[in-house]
Amino acid sequence: MLKNIFLLLRPHQWLKNGFVFLPLFFDKHLLDLEYLIPCLIAFVAFSFAASGIYCFNDIYDASSDRMHPSKCKRPIASRKLSKGLGYVIMCCCFLMSMLLVAFGFFPVENGRLFLFEIILFYIILNVGYCTFLKQKAIIDVFTIAVGFVLRILAGGGAAGVFLSHWIILMTFLLALFLALAKRRDDVVIYEKTGVKARKNICGYNIAFMNTAISIVASITIVSYIMYSVSPEVMERFHSSNVYLTSFFVLAGIIRYLQIAIVYIKSGSPTKILMKDKFIQLCICGWLLSFAVILYL
Repeated sequence: MLKNIFLLLRPHQWLKNGFVFLPLFFDKHLLDLEYLIPCLIAFVAFSFAASGIYCFNDIYDASSDRMHPSKCKRPIASRKLSKGLGYVIMCCCFLMSMLLVAFGFFPVENGRLFLFEIILFYIILNVGYCTFLKQKAIIDVFTIAVGFVLRILAGGGAAGVFLSHWIILMTFLLALFLALAKRRDDVVIYEKTGVKARKNICGYNIAFMNTAISIVASITIVSYIMYSVSPEVMERFHSSNVYLTSFFVLAGIIRYLQIAIVYIKSGSPTKILMKDKFIQLCICGWLLSFAVILYL
């Protein structure tokens, strides 16, 4: 049973919540405990909230998941865990998230209230996503992207760190790109097997998904290059070498396009990030090059 509870919580998806640390990284406070502790609290609180949403999603989608080639193995869809137990675990996750915010340390006066509001909005948004928003083509992927923006807002607000319009825009674009790539995988399954992973799948097809992914990927790359050569950014980081980090972004996005379009394995962005060594090298190279520019 413990193994199935672990699978229901999907802790590997907590990797997404690492976005809460981005504001600290770009504001040169990643190693300052005064800023790091509230971000850690935000990370864990967000992770419990996300796991609660995964529980709700698996309960709500149990019937349709049983027809999916891979989702049918999920604990509730496979009947290894009951829906009743799923609701209990969901409530425990939400409670833990709220308790962490209520009793955590926050250096700024409104940090606690801001984080509480962000997580509450995240929960409401995703309950809406699970019940009806994900059945609306295009709206579904935009909702996912907004969820990632909420993560960086949570990190910045909890620690009292300034968020530029660039980090918000880039986070949204990257998340939208990943969401479209994931949805493309559902379209491929539908066209091969006739199984609808979700009702809105008829609002997409391969040609549309390829075009949409290519457009968003292009905008993301161009936006990042504009960001890296922006006078505002060069002045803030006291360096004209930020543009060098663009090579890692370009390589990573092109590799992900290859995985999605050529290898058709974009069903789980988190698993790709955990397994694909090329993308891991791109991320490490980007982080290292940015760390050198920011901290040395």
